[in-house]
Amino acid sequence: MTLIEQLKESMKDAMRAKDKVRLGTIRLALSAVKQLEVDGQKTLGDDEVLAVLTKMVKQRKDSVTQYIEGGRQDLADIEIAEIAVIETFLPAAMAQEEVEALIAKAVADTGAQGMQDMGKVMAVVKPQVQGRADMGLVSQVVKAKLTA
Repeated sequence: MTLIEQLKESMKDAMRAKDKVRLGTIRLALSAVKQLEVDGQKTLGDDEVLAVLTKMVKQRKDSVTQYIEGGRQDLADIEIAEIAVIETFLPAAMAQEEVEALIAKAVADTGAQGMQDMGKVMAVVKPQVQGRADMGLVSQVVKAKLTA
């Protein structure tokens, strides 16, 4: 079952259960996917849908930070609930050790020598960790490996 099919089935289940938060969040995700499909005039695969969901989680985490700083815990709670729903469709997060092992292998495979080769390493690592690890942390680990 593709990720889109999973989203649609979960939307139906949320409707039946009258789960408004889950239903609204899934509708937002499907809407974002549909918008990209219309803009690009193509059907998105699981990898692209995964990228959309990852982006949605990142946006909501940024919003949570801003809401908390602004003293709006009520709005932060809504965003946190949406993050929890979206994350049910994302693959399990990778452990830090797994990420570091992938990066070490990518550095060795590409023959990266320093920061000028960071793009090569990220190009190898990104498809393997997409949606399973925070790309900001991955980037930091790559920088640390290349500067050490």
